[in-house]
Amino acid sequence: MDTHEITRALGAIAHEARLAVFRLLVQAGPAGLPAGKLAELTGLAPSSLSFHLKELVFADMVNSKQEGRFVIYTAKYETMNAVLAYLTENCCGGNPCTPVTACCPPETGKKKAKVKA
Repeated sequence: MDTHEITRALGAIAHEARLAVFRLLVQAGPAGLPAGKLAELTGLAPSSLSFHLKELVFADMVNSKQEGRFVIYTAKYETMNAVLAYLTENCCGGNPCTPVTACCPPETGKKKAKVKA
């Protein structure tokens, strides 16, 4: 992903409602969730939810598909993973981090803060 795509993706989830929606879709997995269920879970009015979903789709963070009379939304894991890879590609002196391991910058002479697991 280029820098423009990364900033668009980060900008899309840099809003409380959109971040909540995106996290719900990540948790839902490949099956996704219908717009009505997202509105119910987030407490967003349908018109507000529609606006936020449009922003997430534009940023390529979410897919939508029509299933009968429902619109099902799913997280785009490939975009999410590309953003995470971009953010961590130079972490820890070039040693890539994974979600399982915490990023630990090289010692700079300062006392390290303990990381709670």
